[in-house]
Amino acid sequence: MASDLVSPNHGSKGIMTFYPTAEEFKNFNRYIAYIESKGAHKAGLAKIVPPKDWRPRKSYDDIDDLVIPAPIQQVVTGQSGLFTQYNIQKRSMTVREFRKIANSDKFCSPRYDDFDELERKYWKNVTFNPPIYGADVNGSLYDPNIKEWNICHLGTILDTVEHESGITIEGVNTPYLYFGMWKTTFAWHTEDMDLYSINYLHFGEPKSWYCVSPEHGKRLERLAKGFFPGSSQNCEAFLRHKMTLISPSILKKYGIPFEKITQEAGEFMITFPYAYHAGFNHGFNCAESTNFATERWIEYGKQAVLCSCRKDMVKISMDVFVKKFQPDRYDQWLAGRDVTSIDHSQPTPEAQEFLGEPFCDVRQMAPPQPSGKWAWPACSFTGH
Repeated sequence: MASDLVSPNHGSKGIMTFYPTAEEFKNFNRYIAYIESKGAHKAGLAKIVPPKDWRPRKSYDDIDDLVIPAPIQQVVTGQSGLFTQYNIQKRSMTVREFRKIANSDKFCSPRYDDFDELERKYWKNVTFNPPIYGADVNGSLYDPNIKEWNICHLGTILDTVEHESGITIEGVNTPYLYFGMWKTTFAWHTEDMDLYSINYLHFGEPKSWYCVSPEHGKRLERLAKGFFPGSSQNCEAFLRHKMTLISPSILKKYGIPFEKITQEAGEFMITFPYAYHAGFNHGFNCAESTNFATERWIEYGKQAVLCSCRKDMVKISMDVFVKKFQPDRYDQWLAGRDVTSIDHSQPTPEAQEFLGEPFCDVRQMAPPQPSGKWAWPACSFTGH
């Protein structure tokens, strides 16, 4: 493959942005393997900019009557860069009603000159004027005839769950829609079962992401347990509750390396297994996401530390994956003796076909533009 790639200053450690050609874009699984062959998984997060003429839906003019069944008001408490987020369920509303609220004087995004200023305003005001998030809405905005990167039909090995057992898990192997407004937030977490995820921003204002690479995930967990000891004592995997906000200033202070990037409408974000991520929306927008898997994920799924205190937490039996993809280890797995350490730097086995290729064109990321046009370069802070 010769798709264009923009890599930040830190080489394979930073968040990479890829520009697949129309031909490369046809095969989702193959392209994920390709970006891992280039080291995209090491940062835990990658951006994919689809071919210029690709559109998942002809028009969004007909979605005003779509119902958001359970919007949540996000109440945030805390101080000094450490916060807890509580979700209060509100009455159902249509997209039309939600947009009107999101764009109202009370909830619209503030004026700003550049993204750094908007980020400062987010953290300064995160506990004030709780926004409403139209999260976890079952459904897709893809036109049914779209074959490429259709979040309803990615065709990855995660489909094994439904094919073998007939089980569907909403938002995991089915798509969810998310209607955001200024300051709506997704707290620090990894995906259910430490799966991959894909997020497409259909329209509206940008979505900004923070990410801690899988290599440093345990460090973030230790930091969070130290700051939230009560939550940690009640549940070993309390970050899976998606209630914990830790600001970049705290991460820098305590030497936790992280990356940040902004996703604009028409762009995909891919999160990789055991990549902690968090972020917020700049204003009214709509995203669609689901989970997926490669063969590399299987080891992560086998070792995922799950929430033990909530009955509705996602748990996928790994037996079928081990039996199908690791048959030589199946008996050991059933006996509880299949213990393997994970090398986060290794790409998925499907990437093997690309590893002999010369490295494709790599350019440095452009510096932020004076206009504040969302040129938020990926950068890693080490706390000094």
